Amino acid sequence: MSFMSTVRVPTLEPAGTAVTGPPRRSLLTRFVTRVGGGLLYAIVVIVALIWLLPTIGLLVASLRPASASAATGWWHVFTKPGELTLANYARILDNGDMIDGLWNSVLITVPSTVLVVAIAAPAAYALAWLDFRGRDPLFAVVVALIVVPIQMAIIPDAKLFGALGIFGSLTGVVVFHVAFGLPFAVFLLRNFFIGIPRDLLEAARMDGGTEYMIFTRVVLPIGWPAIASLTIFQFMFVWNDLLVAKVFAGASSKPITYVLQEQMGTFSSNVDVIAPGAFLSMLLPLIVFFAFQRYFVQGVLAGSVK
Repeated sequence: MSFMSTVRVPTLEPAGTAVTGPPRRSLLTRFVTRVGGGLLYAIVVIVALIWLLPTIGLLVASLRPASASAATGWWHVFTKPGELTLANYARILDNGDMIDGLWNSVLITVPSTVLVVAIAAPAAYALAWLDFRGRDPLFAVVVALIVVPIQMAIIPDAKLFGALGIFGSLTGVVVFHVAFGLPFAVFLLRNFFIGIPRDLLEAARMDGGTEYMIFTRVVLPIGWPAIASLTIFQFMFVWNDLLVAKVFAGASSKPITYVLQEQMGTFSSNVDVIAPGAFLSMLLPLIVFFAFQRYFVQGVLAGSVK
């Protein structure tokens, strides 16, 4: 008589592959997970409000009469909301200096931004993808020019512009901004363009594309986020500039920053002019920023993930 017994053989699994479920979290970890999202959201909202507080104060001050602004702070508007009025903005529209300042800012900022982008883009493409003698030393010189402070070039450029007959004109201010904006612009765009796959450009060359066609039909569409970022940087820098305007702008070419600075001499009696003028000077940069915001974020993040 024989006895047969069934032997159970355990299933073997590779080490480290067994499913054991998620690790048990401590009570403190579960509490932070549940509360952390709402707490983080509250912190972000508080920081945003603190950051926007000066802008809110400027907006409220621009809507208050001069007598109220001289007597109390802008936060008193919450107890007397009826004192808000658009009369200050109506007077600004009748103020020739303010209107001329805003218009001069546009005439300075737009050409300075367009020229920098139009010159820097092909220069950056050449430094990134064209082989020519002295390319690397030339790029090193461009990078070195970024650290040159504006103050070093004011006196030499003032003499040069005087000899050329453009000192005190809009042309002189634009030329100065273009000259100082190009090194950073070339550096930014070159570093973005060099990240484009070489195979893509070689395929375009094999299809008979010229360098101009490759630049306009391949590189520029891909590099649009970097170009948008450069546009925002250059526009903001030129629009908010005061030093260059104080030196190179004449009586008929003062931008809005120059005009507002002149009004600051009598701030206590001029707040009804300064506040709406300053708020109006913020609108165009904000419009430009929000118009290019999506591309700006892409340009900032470009190259962070390969």
